Amino acid sequence: MRLTARRPLSGTLAAVCVLAASGLAPLSAAAAPQQSSAAVLCPAPGWVAGWAASPTDATVGFDASLGAVPTALTDQTVRMVITPHLGGSSVRVRLSNRFGTRPATFGRVTIAPQTQGAATGTQVPLTFRGGASVTVPAGQDVVSDPAALGFTAFTPLAVSVFLPRSTQTVTKHWNANATSYFSGRGSGDLTARTTADGFTDKTLSWLLVTGLDVQSDARAVVAFGDSITDGFVGGSQLSIPADASVADKNGRYPDLLQRRLDAAGLPISVVNAGIGSNQLLGSLGLMDGPSGLTRFQKDALEIPGATGVLVLEGINDLGLHPGVTPAQIQDGYTRLIAEAHTAGNKIWLATLTPAANSIIDGTATAPDSERYRQQINTWIRTQTLADGVVDFDAAVRDPAIPSQLLPAYASPDNLHPSLTGYKKMADTVPLDLLNTAPCP
Repeated sequence: MRLTARRPLSGTLAAVCVLAASGLAPLSAAAAPQQSSAAVLCPAPGWVAGWAASPTDATVGFDASLGAVPTALTDQTVRMVITPHLGGSSVRVRLSNRFGTRPATFGRVTIAPQTQGAATGTQVPLTFRGGASVTVPAGQDVVSDPAALGFTAFTPLAVSVFLPRSTQTVTKHWNANATSYFSGRGSGDLTARTTADGFTDKTLSWLLVTGLDVQSDARAVVAFGDSITDGFVGGSQLSIPADASVADKNGRYPDLLQRRLDAAGLPISVVNAGIGSNQLLGSLGLMDGPSGLTRFQKDALEIPGATGVLVLEGINDLGLHPGVTPAQIQDGYTRLIAEAHTAGNKIWLATLTPAANSIIDGTATAPDSERYRQQINTWIRTQTLADGVVDFDAAVRDPAIPSQLLPAYASPDNLHPSLTGYKKMADTVPLDLLNTAPCP
């Protein structure tokens, strides 16, 4: 996959805010939630993504709460805590060197249930083509061999990766909204350790780990978008630092949508492919990742077991990329629809949520954004190319001021929803729509 060129971090708070504050609108139908139809079990179990995090960069040295993120690792261990949406008894883990400039060697990798903090249950070793170590070329990903591990959905798992050699560019997902851990430089291989001893540092980014697959007769739906899909909650009018109190609560709208699917007995895994500041057409070249068009194949269509995609992108193009027109955004959607259908996948478009009174992506910094947003939403609601429409705009806007989020649903930045807003979005997605996704 061709990646967007990355530029050095500017170092100014303004640039940081522009990146992190870029959020988009979620998916939801204007109508009330519908009663779901009968569950569809796929005839033969296969590998289905139970969790994923789209790689964003390998250059930015702080996370969304302005905590430390190592951009280089030498003879040390990272312990990444993830919460899968799908349980099982046979798993495999995906690791990435997608933004690396040199080959990366993972000397040993283990997985275990998290008990508390960096402490875990019994470690299960992971292998790669039968070996404990694997070297991944720059720009590539790797998938482990299957391993036996029994767990249920929403059980936090810790994936530990030892890097024996100097790795100068560490691929990550910038905004994890979850606490993970890493040991100090030169601390060695701690992957077999079940205690928290040695894991002296914390981060709210996910390093190296980009997916966990489960043997299952379920299927996956990918929530594809920007920081609103990613679950960002702004902590100030400038968005960052992110609200650290939401970390580890799994309150993103895809998390809450998964809870609804589970309660309805529908065997669908919702996989989160959101990236903060992500644009459909372009890229700032920092922690916003490649453009939506560039990464769609890798981050959506190639997700194991995924046969449906919920697309929620475009507001950052209007707010961060002056000169982008509604027609260009619509052409981008049309390309995604064609790619999804060519792959045999369902695809649903979401309307863009309001942000007129926000500093980032609002009319003060992007005067055309609200007018263009309305034009794009009208096109989304009336087009017949996609397999359905999810109207998040109607769900979370203020009826008295439709260009703004309802205050009860808004973060302090008036761009990203609060946890209450994310719940509203999850509650308004018709489950029947997702249940039309075919078996892999």
